[in-house]
Amino acid sequence: MDPVLYPTGPVTGAINIAAKVSTPDALTAPVDQVSWFVPGRIEVLGKHTDYAGGRSLLAAVDRGITFKARRLDQPLVRVYSSAIGESVDIAIDGETPPLPPGHWAAYPEAVVARLAANFPGHVPGAQIEVDSTLPLASGMSSSSAMVIGIARCLIDLGGIASLALFRRHIRDYESLAGYMACIENGMTFGDLKGRRGVGTFGGSEDHTAMLCCEEGKLAEYSFSPVRRRALVPVPKGYAFVVAVSGVLAEKTGAAREAYNRVSLAVREIVGLWNSDTGRSDASLAEAIASSEYALERMRELVGDETYLRRRLDQFYAESEEIVPLAADALAGSHLQAFGELVDRSQELAESGLENQVQQTVFLAHSARRLGAVAASAFGAGFGGSVWALVKRDEAEAFASKWLAEYLSSFPYLKDTAATYVAEFAGRAYRRSTNG
Repeated sequence: MDPVLYPTGPVTGAINIAAKVSTPDALTAPVDQVSWFVPGRIEVLGKHTDYAGGRSLLAAVDRGITFKARRLDQPLVRVYSSAIGESVDIAIDGETPPLPPGHWAAYPEAVVARLAANFPGHVPGAQIEVDSTLPLASGMSSSSAMVIGIARCLIDLGGIASLALFRRHIRDYESLAGYMACIENGMTFGDLKGRRGVGTFGGSEDHTAMLCCEEGKLAEYSFSPVRRRALVPVPKGYAFVVAVSGVLAEKTGAAREAYNRVSLAVREIVGLWNSDTGRSDASLAEAIASSEYALERMRELVGDETYLRRRLDQFYAESEEIVPLAADALAGSHLQAFGELVDRSQELAESGLENQVQQTVFLAHSARRLGAVAASAFGAGFGGSVWALVKRDEAEAFASKWLAEYLSSFPYLKDTAATYVAEFAGRAYRRSTNG
């Protein structure tokens, strides 16, 4: 595809950020009760780039999960989900019986186990009620929201944020996002040693969106480490509409192998590169940036007609070309160019990542046919949701027409598919304490 061109000149819409975002609002002492709200997120662009050290364009949304927690005089964390209608008890000492594959409680269990291992003696017994307005497994990362909400409740109830070990590693919202991601993927974070997460090899994009994004804006981030690059306001007079496909985008259970194939390909490419060069680059982005010849050498190493080659080319195009160009185009209200860049991203997800299903492909193409400025699937893939950028005064009508066209082709999803107009919200916040 030829490069997308748009009028050049100063970009007035983007707000470039050099400094880190502000320090998390940590409590100085344990509390008996606390409540948190964690938003869902839309990955506007940046498909499977974060754990490879690449870039993403993100937003937090007004729908999310509310957590209400209180201390419990038992050595367990009891989590009740109103969306599931089920309660699970997680032993703080790690003696919880094995959960069935794909069980929703794998996420709170990973949080309890990790906090207990990193901060022994400081995870209290707790009862936590979880109430969600996010569709489950919709690609809006209800799973990562679960990790953040359970963790922040237990950190507050146990006074963990006042510990020197915590303060040494969690200095700002960005480092907090990095630690939350390591709880989920099981990796070590500084001196906070890793342990089994939920079994997926993901990055910190979702956690960064939920902990660092700002109301009414998209945020461009790069990863490994987490670094904010720009804020981009939503173009005046436009809105994002989300279509939930109704096909569950699970990252546990049977979907785990397909999800991990995408991320393990990155590890394999970096391994081939480091073995060939004698380097020790930690991420694909770092390896590519190491030399002007690095990308071409990697292409030689992985071969021409392989999944590794398609994955490499998808990453480079998405992270190094599409995301920064699209952020600038959107900030400058060059909407045609933005739409063409997003089309390229969607095509690469289909042909390079190979993580799309027929329903998400249909929704992305259908939105464009119906007049959306841009449309793309987002999230881990293998189901989930699609966003579309449309004129705000037409958004509700567009949402209805989009859903109707979708259900005419996939009528069996009528009970799980949905559309809604998204509002971009700020980061997760503490609603109350001891009351």
